[in-house]
Formats: sequence, C-alpha cells, structure tokens
Amino acid sequence: MADIRIKGRMVNAIRISLDTNDHDAIRQQLTPMLQKAFPAGTLAVIESSVDQELIELIQLLISLDLQPMAVTEGLLAAQARAIQFPIIPADRQLQQVKATKEQVAEAPPVAAEQKSSAAPAAEAPAAQHITSYHDEVLRTGQCLVQNHGDIISTAGINSGSEVIASGNIHIYGSARGRVIAGAGGNTAARIFCHSLEAELVSIAGTYCVADDIPQHVAKQPVHIYLNDQQELVFEALQF
Repeated sequence: MADIRIKGRMVNAIRISLDTNDHDAIRQQLTPMLQKAFPAGTLAVIESSVDQELIELIQLLISLDLQPMAVTEGLLAAQARAIQFPIIPADRQLQQVKATKEQVAEAPPVAAEQKSSAAPAAEAPAAQHITSYHDEVLRTGQCLVQNHGDIISTAGINSGSEVIASGNIHIYGSARGRVIAGAGGNTAARIFCHSLEAELVSIAGTYCVADDIPQHVAKQPVHIYLNDQQELVFEALQF
C-alpha cells in the first residue's frame, strides 16, 4: 500500500477584498463583520487593489482570528513569492447583465428635523426601492446585481452565475449559481427558489456552500432566512 494518498476536498474560505492600506481602518471595518458571520479560524484569501505590507496585513488578520491562506495574483503577489506565501489565480470577472425590467417604488419624503422653530422644514430625498425582473436564464459567467432592492428571476440561474441583491431574491426556476441576498447587511432579507441547487447561498454575510446545504431541501422549493441567532434556516415550501 502506498504511503502517500491524494484526496480532493472543497475548502471553504472567505475572500477579503481591500481598497485601503490603512490597517486601523481595516481592523475597524472587519471586526463587526467577522463577529457577526464568521467563526474563529475561518480561512481567508487576500486580494488588494492598493499596495501594502503583506506581512503586517497577515499579522493583522491573524489577530482578528482569521487564518490567511493565500493572496490572489496581483499587487501582493511579489511579496507573497518572496516569503513563499501561496498565490492563487484571481477570479474571472463576471459579466454584469441588465435586468429585463425594473420597477421603482418611492417612499414618501420625510421632513427633516427643524433646526429652529422659525426655520421651515426641509424634505429629505425620497428613498427608492427597486425590483429587478429578469425573464432570461442567467448563464455561466453572468451576474445580476440590485443594490437598492429585490431581484425576481423567472427563468433560473446556471452554475457559475451570481445574483446579488440588497433585499430579497426570488428564483422561479433552478438556482444553480451563487445567491446572495441582504448584501450590505440587511438581515431581514430572504431567498425563495423553486429548486435549490446552489453553489452558495448568503444572507447579510452569513453563508452556506453546496456541501453544507441540508439534504432534505436539495433540489426542492425552499425559503431561506436568518433566525434570531443569525443562522441560516432552510424551510421547505409546499405547493
């Protein structure tokens, strides 16, 4: 029998994208995100749009109870090679597609607080909630994003595609790609789909990859939401 065996296994890791080299700002912004959604020891891949000291950044992430495992090919790659730190290819950029139709709902304007009894009340701009409707299959390599509301897909999404919404996501078809609701921290967001076959689902930063999705809801109509402990709940739907 051979003394060495090679096994394949999917490793769950988060990717941290940085647009700043201010480590105090990184700590301040990352800490609440990690406390809310990720356990100590979570593996992390680092990518950065600005140059910075890699060793100091690794030490910072370790101090936040993360386990840095690699950087993506790019600005930090030379430093990573110098210290023999792993480098992985950058993600292939997804093609962002435009929704078939969008519906805008405006909330009534809210009067701002009066600075003095004599000053007239000013009206704050009306908030907009946008629902994106998409009636074509979202294909591999495509991404549909709605930063100000919900997404409703009536044709499903393929593997290697991605839907991201600040609000709810409804997929009336097979959900085979990545489904990310509550982007920006909306913990009340929900996901509904007719057939759950996703590579990843996430609500407000709490995520679950394909291997961890409960088997009783696989390829079934599902309602996904966060409970009071900020855990993902997978609830089978009956039609």
